Amino acid sequence: MARKSKSLLQMCRFLLVVILFLPSKTTSSVLTVNGRTENYILETQRDVEESLECVVHDHTSDEELLWYREEGRVDLKSGNKINSSSVCVSSISENDNGVNFTCKLQSDQTVSISVVLNVTYPPLLSGDNFKTAEEDSDVNLVCNVKSNPQAQMIWHKNNSILILEKDHHQIYQTSESFQLSIIKVKKSDHGTYSCIASSPLKMETMEFQLVVRDKTVPVPIEAIIAACVVVFLTLCFGLLARRERIMKLCIKKKNPDTDTPL
Repeated sequence: MARKSKSLLQMCRFLLVVILFLPSKTTSSVLTVNGRTENYILETQRDVEESLECVVHDHTSDEELLWYREEGRVDLKSGNKINSSSVCVSSISENDNGVNFTCKLQSDQTVSISVVLNVTYPPLLSGDNFKTAEEDSDVNLVCNVKSNPQAQMIWHKNNSILILEKDHHQIYQTSESFQLSIIKVKKSDHGTYSCIASSPLKMETMEFQLVVRDKTVPVPIEAIIAACVVVFLTLCFGLLARRERIMKLCIKKKNPDTDTPL
């Protein structure tokens, strides 16, 4: 029993020595972007250029850096990778809003720092600005809007604030659209509608023209087909009823009278 305990103790000592001498890769390096040591939001605007510089601190040897835009790897020139690396975001647009840039150590990618772009821009409006509808039909005027910060929205009609009628007007709003639905349009709904977006940066307006046509009387296709069928069947029955007479006339014409006087 003592021999087994001694063997077990020796084995534990051997495993401990092996673990102690295993090669390990640890780093105490710290990354900064534009001098910041933590993830942060970069406030910016459209049509400007931003430079992001990632630097390694407290490194004991040269460190290669990686840049990512969202999940995609950014291609870096050979002289822009070791210990310090910069990326330039040029011609910033509204599509760059919320985009994440991350700098990582190539040797230990758990060491990283991220920057999120917050792009402010005035309202951008779009949509189908000409609509036609028949009386008693439903119509939707959809004003697509992009803005940061989010804009305050309102509908006007013929240059006055639109008075919403219950069960006749409905408004639906999301972060990227502002829709006016008109239920069973009337002649009085004809006119020019304005989608107005107001933000601290600017106010934008887009006009929509609604033309209301007279209600067309639907052609009773089924009734016409039924009438045609009735007429056709009547003709057929009439022809069948006079079949014998018609056949006698045809036979008489084919075999003229051959009687001769005595």
